[in-house]
Amino acid sequence: MLFWLGLAMMGSVPVAFVLFMVGLHGYLRWKYLAFFVRVFQEKPLFVIPRGQPLPDAEQVRFPSTDGLMLSGCYLRSTQPRRGVILFGLEFGSNCWSCRAYCEHLRDSGFDVFAFETRNQGTSDCLPGYVPLQWVTNYEVQDTEAALAYLKGRPDADPRGVGFFGISKGAGAGLIAASRDPYVRCCVTDGVFATYTTLMPYMRQWIRIYNHHYGIQALIPHWFYGLIGLVGMRQIEQERGCRFAHLEKALPRLAPRPFLMIHGQADTYIKPEMANWLFAMARQPKELWFVEKAKHNHALQVAGEEYHQRLLRFFEQHLAEAQKLTTVTTNNTNQEKPDQAPIRGCGKSTKNYLAPLFRVFVFFSCL
Repeated sequence: MLFWLGLAMMGSVPVAFVLFMVGLHGYLRWKYLAFFVRVFQEKPLFVIPRGQPLPDAEQVRFPSTDGLMLSGCYLRSTQPRRGVILFGLEFGSNCWSCRAYCEHLRDSGFDVFAFETRNQGTSDCLPGYVPLQWVTNYEVQDTEAALAYLKGRPDADPRGVGFFGISKGAGAGLIAASRDPYVRCCVTDGVFATYTTLMPYMRQWIRIYNHHYGIQALIPHWFYGLIGLVGMRQIEQERGCRFAHLEKALPRLAPRPFLMIHGQADTYIKPEMANWLFAMARQPKELWFVEKAKHNHALQVAGEEYHQRLLRFFEQHLAEAQKLTTVTTNNTNQEKPDQAPIRGCGKSTKNYLAPLFRVFVFFSCL
C-alpha cells in the first residue's frame, strides 16, 4: 500500500509541473501575445542609407525563382580582377549604398555585385508582401537568385565568390551561403537572427507589462522563446511568409572562413546576442567588436581600420587562397552539419533547436 502511495506521489509531481507550465503558457499567450505581435511588426527608427549611381557601373535585372525581376549593380574593378564579392543590403537601402563599404575593395581588384530584394529599391514587388527588418524566406530566395545570376554571367569566376552583408542582408546571405559552396568566405556587419533576438526581448517586454515578479522568476529562459515562436507563427500567417532561422545555417558555413563584425554599443542587437550567434558558427571564424559603434555604424566609427580588415580578409580568403576542394567537390569526409559539435557551445544546432520546436508544436496546438 505504501509503495503504491509513494509511486502515486512521485508521479503527481511531474504531472503537476506539466499542468502548471501548460497553464502558464496559456496565460502568457492570452495576456501578452498581442503586445509581442504588435512590436514585432513595427519598423525600426534608424536612418536608412542611400547611394548614388555610378556612370561606369553595369545596371542589371535578373529573375527570382518565382518570376519577379530583381535589380542590381555590378561594379567592375579597374584593376585585374582578384575576385567577386556579393553584397547584401541592409533593410530598405538601395543597391548603390554598397559604395561606402566596397569602393576600396573595388580599387584593390575586386568586382562587387549588389542587388535589391523584392519590394525594395527598383526590384519588382510581390503583391501583399510588406518587408520588415526580419529575414524571411523571400529574402533568402532572392539572395539565392543573385548567386545564380553570378554563376550564369559570361565572366563568372569559376572559383566562387565572397559574401559581405549588412544587418538583414547579412542574415539572408549567410543562410543562402550555407546551402551553396559557390560562396567561399563570408563577412557580416550587424548580423542578427530571429530567435536569438526575440527571446531576450520577450523577457524585457513581459517585465514591462507584468509586475508579478514571482511569475517572472518562475519562467525559464527558453519559455519566453516558446511564446515568441507562437507569435511568429501568427505573424507568418498574416504576412504570408516564413521567418528564416539563421541559427540552423551557421554551422554549415564551415570550413569556409567567417568574419563577424558588430558594434559594441549596439542597442538593437546587443553584444550578448552577437556572442550567442558567433558561438554557433564553427572554425575558422573571427569576431570583431567595434567599440562605441551602434547598429550598422561600425564603418563610421572604425573608418580606415574597417576598410583594412575587410581588404585583408578578402585578400587572404578569396584572392590568394587555393580553391577549397573540401567545399566544391566530394565532402563525404566532413562532419555532417547537424551532427558535428559547435565550437563554443558544446552541442549541435540541431540539438539546440529541435527540442524547442517540438515543444512549440505541442503547445501551439493547444
